[in-house]
Amino acid sequence: MIIGLTGGIASGKSTVSQTLADLGAVIIDGDKIAHKIMEPGWPAHEEVVKEFGNDILSPDLTIDRAKLGAIVFEDPARMRALNRIVRPYIYEAIDNEIETKRLAHPKAVLVLDIPLLFEARLDLVADQVWVVWVDRETQISRLMKRSSLTRDDSIRRIDSQMPLDEKARRAHLVIDNNGSMDDTLRLATKYYQDILRDH
Repeated sequence: MIIGLTGGIASGKSTVSQTLADLGAVIIDGDKIAHKIMEPGWPAHEEVVKEFGNDILSPDLTIDRAKLGAIVFEDPARMRALNRIVRPYIYEAIDNEIETKRLAHPKAVLVLDIPLLFEARLDLVADQVWVVWVDRETQISRLMKRSSLTRDDSIRRIDSQMPLDEKARRAHLVIDNNGSMDDTLRLATKYYQDILRDH
Protein backbone atom coordinates (compact mmCIF):
# COMPACT_ATOMS: atom_id res chain seq x y z
CA MET A 1 0.00 0.00 0.00
CA ILE A 2 1.33 3.41 -0.98
CA ILE A 3 -0.28 6.57 0.40
CA GLY A 4 0.45 9.81 -1.40
CA LEU A 5 0.43 12.54 1.26
CA THR A 6 0.27 16.12 0.08
CA GLY A 7 -1.00 19.54 1.02
CA GLY A 8 0.11 23.10 0.50
CA ILE A 9 2.84 25.21 1.98
CA ALA A 10 2.04 25.83 5.69
CA SER A 11 -0.90 23.39 5.64
CA GLY A 12 0.49 21.08 8.34
CA LYS A 13 1.47 18.19 6.08
CA SER A 14 4.84 17.64 7.75
CA THR A 15 3.23 17.22 11.17
CA VAL A 16 0.80 14.63 9.78
CA SER A 17 3.71 12.85 8.08
CA GLN A 18 5.59 12.65 11.39
CA THR A 19 2.49 11.22 13.08
CA LEU A 20 2.20 8.51 10.41
CA ALA A 21 5.89 7.69 10.91
CA ASP A 22 5.28 7.40 14.66
CA LEU A 23 2.44 4.98 13.90
CA GLY A 24 4.78 2.75 11.87
CA ALA A 25 4.49 4.02 8.30
CA VAL A 26 7.65 4.22 6.20
CA ILE A 27 8.06 7.76 4.89
CA ILE A 28 9.60 8.73 1.57
CA ASP A 29 10.26 12.45 1.94
CA GLY A 30 10.05 14.30 -1.38
CA ASP A 31 11.64 17.46 0.02
CA LYS A 32 14.67 15.56 1.30
CA ILE A 33 15.07 13.88 -2.08
CA ALA A 34 14.78 17.24 -3.86
CA HIS A 35 17.47 18.69 -1.56
CA LYS A 36 19.76 15.69 -2.07
CA ILE A 37 19.70 15.74 -5.87
CA MET A 38 20.77 19.40 -5.86
CA GLU A 39 23.83 18.83 -3.68
CA PRO A 40 27.27 19.44 -5.23
CA GLY A 41 28.39 16.45 -7.27
CA TRP A 42 24.88 15.54 -8.42
CA PRO A 43 23.97 16.23 -12.07
CA ALA A 44 20.98 18.38 -11.08
CA HIS A 45 23.30 20.73 -9.13
CA GLU A 46 25.40 21.42 -12.21
CA GLU A 47 22.36 21.95 -14.43
CA VAL A 48 20.58 24.27 -11.96
CA VAL A 49 23.69 26.42 -11.53
CA LYS A 50 24.14 26.57 -15.31
CA GLU A 51 20.52 27.74 -15.67
CA PHE A 52 20.39 30.21 -12.77
CA GLY A 53 24.00 31.35 -12.43
CA ASN A 54 26.65 31.33 -9.70
CA ASP A 55 24.76 33.98 -7.71
CA ILE A 56 22.57 31.24 -6.21
CA LEU A 57 25.59 29.51 -4.65
CA SER A 58 26.67 29.73 -1.03
CA PRO A 59 30.41 30.02 -0.24
CA ASP A 60 30.59 26.21 0.18
CA LEU A 61 29.13 25.83 -3.37
CA THR A 62 25.79 24.45 -2.14
CA ILE A 63 22.72 26.01 -3.70
CA ASP A 64 21.26 28.73 -1.48
CA ARG A 65 17.60 27.68 -1.50
CA ALA A 66 16.42 31.09 -0.29
CA LYS A 67 18.13 32.82 -3.24
CA LEU A 68 16.81 30.25 -5.70
CA GLY A 69 13.34 30.51 -4.16
CA ALA A 70 13.35 34.28 -4.50
CA ILE A 71 13.92 33.87 -8.24
CA VAL A 72 11.46 31.09 -9.03
CA PHE A 73 8.58 32.28 -6.83
CA GLU A 74 8.72 35.69 -8.57
CA ASP A 75 8.61 34.27 -12.10
CA PRO A 76 6.50 31.28 -13.21
CA ALA A 77 8.69 30.78 -16.30
CA ARG A 78 11.76 30.37 -14.08
CA MET A 79 9.83 27.93 -11.87
CA ARG A 80 8.99 25.88 -14.96
CA ALA A 81 12.67 25.92 -15.97
CA LEU A 82 13.68 24.62 -12.53
CA ASN A 83 11.04 21.88 -12.65
CA ARG A 84 12.17 20.80 -16.11
CA ILE A 85 15.67 20.24 -14.74
CA VAL A 86 14.96 18.58 -11.40
CA ARG A 87 11.83 16.48 -11.97
CA PRO A 88 13.43 13.66 -13.99
CA TYR A 89 16.04 13.24 -11.25
CA ILE A 90 13.35 13.35 -8.54
CA TYR A 91 11.25 10.70 -10.34
CA GLU A 92 14.26 8.40 -10.63
CA ALA A 93 15.24 8.91 -6.99
CA ILE A 94 11.68 8.28 -5.75
CA ASP A 95 11.38 5.10 -7.85
CA ASN A 96 14.65 3.85 -6.35
CA GLU A 97 13.51 4.78 -2.85
CA ILE A 98 10.17 2.95 -3.24
CA GLU A 99 11.98 -0.19 -4.43
CA THR A 100 14.51 -0.02 -1.59
CA LYS A 101 11.88 0.57 1.11
CA ARG A 102 9.61 -2.19 -0.21
CA LEU A 103 12.46 -4.69 -0.05
CA ALA A 104 13.42 -3.58 3.47
CA HIS A 105 9.84 -3.32 4.79
CA PRO A 106 7.65 -5.58 2.63
CA LYS A 107 4.56 -5.33 4.87
CA ALA A 108 4.79 -1.63 5.75
CA VAL A 109 2.55 1.15 4.50
CA LEU A 110 4.70 3.49 2.41
CA VAL A 111 3.90 7.21 2.53
CA LEU A 112 5.04 9.46 -0.31
CA ASP A 113 5.28 12.80 1.48
CA ILE A 114 5.42 15.13 -1.53
CA PRO A 115 4.19 18.76 -1.61
CA LEU A 116 3.78 18.79 -5.42
CA LEU A 117 2.31 15.29 -5.69
CA PHE A 118 -0.39 16.24 -8.21
CA GLU A 119 1.69 18.79 -10.08
CA ALA A 120 4.42 16.18 -10.64
CA ARG A 121 1.78 13.49 -11.43
CA LEU A 122 3.18 11.28 -8.68
CA ASP A 123 -0.37 10.68 -7.45
CA LEU A 124 -0.42 7.99 -10.16
CA VAL A 125 2.07 5.95 -8.12
CA ALA A 126 -0.14 5.97 -4.99
CA ASP A 127 -2.99 3.64 -4.06
CA GLN A 128 -4.62 6.46 -2.08
CA VAL A 129 -4.01 10.21 -1.90
CA TRP A 130 -4.47 12.10 1.37
CA VAL A 131 -4.56 15.89 1.38
CA VAL A 132 -3.93 18.03 4.46
CA TRP A 133 -6.25 20.98 3.93
CA VAL A 134 -6.67 24.45 5.44
CA ASP A 135 -8.65 27.41 4.15
CA ARG A 136 -6.76 30.06 2.20
CA GLU A 137 -6.70 32.76 4.90
CA THR A 138 -5.42 30.29 7.49
CA GLN A 139 -2.73 29.16 5.07
CA ILE A 140 -1.62 32.76 4.38
CA SER A 141 -1.48 33.73 8.05
CA ARG A 142 0.40 30.55 9.04
CA LEU A 143 2.96 31.05 6.28
CA MET A 144 3.48 34.71 7.23
CA LYS A 145 4.01 33.71 10.84
CA ARG A 146 6.24 30.71 10.09
CA SER A 147 8.48 32.30 7.47
CA SER A 148 8.32 36.01 8.36
CA LEU A 149 7.12 36.76 4.83
CA THR A 150 4.92 39.69 3.82
CA ARG A 151 1.34 38.92 2.88
CA ASP A 152 2.11 39.53 -0.82
CA ASP A 153 5.14 37.21 -0.74
CA SER A 154 3.11 34.56 1.09
CA ILE A 155 0.33 34.74 -1.51
CA ARG A 156 2.86 34.46 -4.34
CA ARG A 157 4.33 31.31 -2.84
CA ILE A 158 0.91 29.78 -2.19
CA ASP A 159 -0.25 30.64 -5.71
CA SER A 160 2.80 28.89 -7.21
CA GLN A 161 1.18 25.61 -6.13
CA MET A 162 -2.10 23.99 -7.11
CA PRO A 163 -4.89 25.42 -4.90
CA LEU A 164 -5.59 23.32 -1.82
CA ASP A 165 -9.31 23.20 -2.69
CA GLU A 166 -8.42 21.55 -6.01
CA LYS A 167 -6.10 19.07 -4.29
CA ALA A 168 -8.87 18.22 -1.83
CA ARG A 169 -11.27 17.56 -4.72
CA ARG A 170 -8.80 15.07 -6.21
CA ALA A 171 -7.99 13.29 -2.94
CA HIS A 172 -9.33 10.01 -1.58
CA LEU A 173 -9.20 11.42 1.97
CA VAL A 174 -8.99 15.00 3.26
CA ILE A 175 -7.48 15.87 6.64
CA ASP A 176 -8.97 19.20 7.75
CA ASN A 177 -6.28 21.09 9.67
CA ASN A 178 -8.26 24.28 10.37
CA GLY A 179 -8.95 23.24 13.94
CA SER A 180 -6.65 22.10 16.72
CA MET A 181 -3.59 20.00 15.96
CA ASP A 182 -4.93 17.32 18.32
CA ASP A 183 -8.06 16.99 16.16
CA THR A 184 -5.92 16.79 13.02
CA LEU A 185 -3.66 14.09 14.41
CA ARG A 186 -6.64 12.11 15.74
CA LEU A 187 -8.12 12.11 12.23
CA ALA A 188 -4.81 11.08 10.62
CA THR A 189 -4.46 8.28 13.19
CA LYS A 190 -7.99 7.04 12.50
CA TYR A 191 -7.40 7.00 8.72
CA TYR A 192 -4.13 5.12 9.18
CA GLN A 193 -5.65 2.54 11.50
CA ASP A 194 -8.47 2.01 8.95
CA ILE A 195 -5.80 1.30 6.33
CA LEU A 196 -4.09 -1.24 8.59
CA ARG A 197 -7.37 -3.04 9.17
CA ASP A 198 -7.96 -3.37 5.43
CA HIS A 199 -4.30 -3.88 4.44
